[in-house]
Amino acid sequence: MNTLNMHITMTLQELEPQLLALSEREKAQVVQLLSQGKIALGRGIGKTPGVCGGSACIAGTRITVWGLVEARRLGYREADLLTSYPSVSATDLANAWAYAEAFAEEIETEIRENDAVMSENL
Repeated sequence: MNTLNMHITMTLQELEPQLLALSEREKAQVVQLLSQGKIALGRGIGKTPGVCGGSACIAGTRITVWGLVEARRLGYREADLLTSYPSVSATDLANAWAYAEAFAEEIETEIRENDAVMSENL
């Protein structure tokens, strides 16, 4: 491990207890502060034919943007999503929200299509 990486790891280790002690609201503010200026539209989001129906996913995963949007609408907080999907980072979520906002019609269509399929299976 080079010196720079060691320094970053130590800093994160020092910050972790303080971050964990924050309220949910304060944690959300930290996530927003960290992600500001680091979101490029579509960055970290990918579409692969034959994977999740070609829906936009967090890159390298099968976690769909529309699924995250739907979870948030159902009341899941970002902290819940980060716990449920340990491979997902706060930046991944910020990229997903930016994508969902930019391509709202696409996301809404995918949510409606999924709801229709789920209704048929009941």
